[in-house]
Amino acid sequence: MNFKEYHPAPDLLKGRVILVTGSGDGIGRAAAINFALHGATVVLHGRTLTKLEVIYDEIESLGAPQPAILPLQLSSASARDYELLVDTLEQQFGRLDGILHNAGILGERVALANYPVEVWDEVMDVNLRAPFALTQALLPLLQRSENASVVFASSGVGRDARALWGAYSISKFGVEALSKIFAAEMAEYQNIRFNCINPGATRTAMRAKAYPQEDPKTLPTPEDIMPAYLYLMGDDSTGISGQTFDAQS
Repeated sequence: MNFKEYHPAPDLLKGRVILVTGSGDGIGRAAAINFALHGATVVLHGRTLTKLEVIYDEIESLGAPQPAILPLQLSSASARDYELLVDTLEQQFGRLDGILHNAGILGERVALANYPVEVWDEVMDVNLRAPFALTQALLPLLQRSENASVVFASSGVGRDARALWGAYSISKFGVEALSKIFAAEMAEYQNIRFNCINPGATRTAMRAKAYPQEDPKTLPTPEDIMPAYLYLMGDDSTGISGQTFDAQS
C-alpha cells in the first residue's frame, strides 16, 4: 500500500466514535485532530489533563465534532479503572467504532544485563499490558459497531530485535503478536478488524530521546504520516485484519 497516494474522503469517519490513547502530543495528537477533521467524535486519552484540554479546544475551534476526554494512567490502571472507562463510554456513546493504541514509553536504552527491572515493568505495563487489557475490556462496545477498527502502534524494533532497545523492542514484538492473535480469535466478528502500524522515523519527542544526535528537521512530521492512520481507521481498509503496515511506505 502506497500511503503517499492515499486521499481519504473528507467524511471518511463521519459519525464514528474513536478512542485515541496517548493523544496529548506527537502522533496521538495528530491522529486525534485528523480523525476529528474527517468527522469522528474522538475520545482523547492521556496522562496529562491540561494537554488533553488544549487539544479538546483545538478540535472544537476547527469546527469538528465535540470530543470527549478520558484521562487514565495506563502504567497503574486496575481492572476497576477499565470497568469505569467502559461504563463511561457506554453511557455517553453506547458503542465504540475504533481504538488507536498510540500511548507508549521508551524506557532505557541500555543492555539487558543492566536493564532496571522497575523500568521494564513500567514499559510492559504501558506498551503491552494496557493495549491488551483495554481492548479486552472494550470488545463488547466494539461488537456493537457496524465496522470497527483497532490499530496497535508497532515499531521497526518490534520486528527486528536490536541491541540496546530492551523492553521497548520486546513490548513491540508482543504488540505484533497481540494484534494477530486478536484478529485470529475474533475472525467470526467480521465487523471488527485488528492491525498494526509502524510509524517509522518521525519527528516526535520519543524519537528525539532515542536518537539525541539526530536532526529532527530531517524527519517527517506526525502530520505527514496521517494518511496511513486514516486508511486503517476508515472503511477503505474493511476486511483487512491481522496485518502490519509501515506508515511511510
